[in-house]
Amino acid sequence: MGVIFDQNSFKDKLKELENLISKDDFWNDNQKAQGILKEKNFVEKIINEHCKLNSTCNDLNDFVSSLEKEYDEDLYKELKSNLKSLKKKIKSLEANCYLSNDSDQLDCFLEVHAGAGGTESQDWADMIRRMYLKWSEKSGRSCILISESKGEEAGIKSSTIKISGINSFGYLKYESGVHRLVRISPFDSNKRRHTSFASVWVYPVVDDKIKIDIKDKDLRIDTYRSSGAGGQHVNTTDSAVRITHLPTKIVVQCQNERSQHKNKDTALKMLKSRLYELELSKRRESDKSKEDNKTDIGWGHQIRSYVLQPYQLVKDNRTSVENTDPQNVLDGEINEFLESALVKLN
Repeated sequence: MGVIFDQNSFKDKLKELENLISKDDFWNDNQKAQGILKEKNFVEKIINEHCKLNSTCNDLNDFVSSLEKEYDEDLYKELKSNLKSLKKKIKSLEANCYLSNDSDQLDCFLEVHAGAGGTESQDWADMIRRMYLKWSEKSGRSCILISESKGEEAGIKSSTIKISGINSFGYLKYESGVHRLVRISPFDSNKRRHTSFASVWVYPVVDDKIKIDIKDKDLRIDTYRSSGAGGQHVNTTDSAVRITHLPTKIVVQCQNERSQHKNKDTALKMLKSRLYELELSKRRESDKSKEDNKTDIGWGHQIRSYVLQPYQLVKDNRTSVENTDPQNVLDGEINEFLESALVKLN
């Protein structure tokens, strides 16, 4: 038993990166150097993880040999537990091998929008946002609230968060789409079952080395009074900023800073990211080999269903991955869905 893996290609890549780092002019371009170091650390992590998994496989082979000589119930149970853990780690390693695009390494913006249905869908949108916040926390990533529009009674109408950490966009890029919830409504006095929808949109945070040309004449910039957190100053001045890109009709907004200038700067960065993601989408659409994997972001195109009643099940409609513990999933345990999407949809 062993982990099948083309380690030589990763070792060749590591050697190539180490040669670049050893050059005298390596630090002449600090931003480029940081990107190369980041890639080197990622490749080293893949190689080291493969070595650890192979070592675990060898240990489990010894387990099997012992059981073949003399069966022991406790050893058998331990073997089953270790095999389950090993399978999970192998799937994670496999998924990481698909994070090879330049954009995969970037941080990301994640937008959540409530669907039709008022309080029900707004509460569901809040639950979805919490799920990604919990996942980010558990995976060692940081999050910043960029904007938020609260629901009248509960939940949110929409919200944008920025998630920072290694390969954040790579892991979350296939989460864009419609998420469907079925449950007994806590807002319905008759305890009827309701179906709610929320859409998620993930796009990368572009860095300075990616040039996006935006003309001033193509922008409409509006300021408004923020309703979010930030103290008295935020709520009594027009510090929030909304930018509309007229050619594409893309709208971005930011309200998390007290300063209108800082909010405008963040909103412009979001706009650049949206335009970059739009270009990536155009390229994907022109790639006929991926035609079957396209998923429209619109009502009726659910990527995942979360059923709380009458039974409990979370199912991804694209990869067929299922989990019978929805609460665990909503608490941020979504790696099995993310990793399966990376393997199947790449």
